[in-house]
Amino acid sequence: MATGLTSATVKEYGINAGADIVGIAAAKDFGMAPEGFRPADVMPKCRSVIVLGAASSPNVLNDIAEYTASRNAMLSSMTEMSKVLAKRIRADGYKTKPISTTGGKWVDSGGRKEQFGYISLKHAAEIAGLGVIGKNYLLTNPKYGNLLWLSAVLTDAELPPDEKYGFADMCSNCNRCVEACPVRALDDLAAFDKKGCSSHFKIEDKKLVIKCFLCRTICPYCLGI
Repeated sequence: MATGLTSATVKEYGINAGADIVGIAAAKDFGMAPEGFRPADVMPKCRSVIVLGAASSPNVLNDIAEYTASRNAMLSSMTEMSKVLAKRIRADGYKTKPISTTGGKWVDSGGRKEQFGYISLKHAAEIAGLGVIGKNYLLTNPKYGNLLWLSAVLTDAELPPDEKYGFADMCSNCNRCVEACPVRALDDLAAFDKKGCSSHFKIEDKKLVIKCFLCRTICPYCLGI
């Protein structure tokens, strides 16, 4: 039998699972998302989207190998956090579905869902008040900059949503990431060049190695606002 779940309780569950920050979005607020990317497309009776964010250390930005290792570890950690939170909410009597890894913006999707994300976690985080998506397609948060990694839990529990942040104009008069990108992947805000960006990834020993993350480090908000 479902208990009276509150936003404060859910956020405490998320923090206890290892998140640095937790936000809540209403499923009904994803109306701008393309078909297939809405929470209700993944979980028909979804009412709330709980977004978990955890920040990587800025120290990993000094070395490609360290950054790659940290990124891969964070993805695994975020997936586990979403599973722990989903299990805890189910124990309170609600249905849940964990959403793993970082997801992406729903640009240039070709009608396909992200391989792991199902919904756009960056958009979910923005709707849940965890930050704003910049020209570099990274979520930026006032405290953690653009170093947050994301996962989420969909649930049929109806929870009050958080307010969005009010610095949507943070990229005004700044084009650093767009101009610095070696493959011009950020030139078109409506159509992120995934193929070009992925040309700076490689597989070594069956693991993804990221050769470029300049869009993150060159941003004035990299380490927080």
